Amino acid sequence: MARDVTYTSYLDLDRILSAQHPASAAHDEMLFIIVHQASELWLKLCLHELQAARDHIADDDLRPAFKMLSRVARAQNQLISSWDVLSTMTPHDYSVLRPHLGTSSGFQSAQYRLMEFLLGGRNPDMVTMHEATPEVAAMLRAEMDRPSVYDEAVRLLARRGFAISEPVLDRDVSGQWSASAEVEAAWAEVYRHPNKHWDLYELAEKLVDLEYHFQRWRFGHLKTVERIIGFKRGTGGTAGVAYLEGVLKQVFFPELLSVRTAI
Repeated sequence: MARDVTYTSYLDLDRILSAQHPASAAHDEMLFIIVHQASELWLKLCLHELQAARDHIADDDLRPAFKMLSRVARAQNQLISSWDVLSTMTPHDYSVLRPHLGTSSGFQSAQYRLMEFLLGGRNPDMVTMHEATPEVAAMLRAEMDRPSVYDEAVRLLARRGFAISEPVLDRDVSGQWSASAEVEAAWAEVYRHPNKHWDLYELAEKLVDLEYHFQRWRFGHLKTVERIIGFKRGTGGTAGVAYLEGVLKQVFFPELLSVRTAI
């Protein structure tokens, strides 16, 4: 019964607060674990909201989607702030901890990858690293077979009468989005006449918010890694800062950026 529920039992705090298992005597390992665990919880919320927002966009029901997308942007701010906390770790602090991390890396976060896939950043090679966990690989593959949030936004443009050709609408959604002049022209019309297309204008700006915050998160990651380990290779075998610099060049919604030059 509800009266038997306590703060601790409702939030399952016994399990959450006992889920930190430092592998070393390093003082800063608790910081390292908690920052990453908290980030995974924020990612879980982002995925919950983005999946529901995508459904609402597909149903041309934008008002609930706006609330969900705004919530994701707020959650992304929490993710960005986590780098400020982690950056209090010095190079020496991390050098004590690093030997105990093995090959584990944030690069292996399935939720991070799923969020990229939801937004449209899809690379089949990113599924390969999860083959050792079949249920995770299957989840990522299933997501690649669904239209991304941006695919649904573009399909909505077409339903509203904008000239989007069949090859764009029927593209293989498992592949990376390619910038389209037709899609840019549609968004340009929305941006030139916001009063006529107000809900689409608001949708565009909500998506730009997501892109903006995602890039801030990536940049925060880059600068934190640079501050703590310099240009060493990452624990997961990535090139570290060099890899993160390359990721910064990737965008989810290219037409929503290029349209700013076009109008």
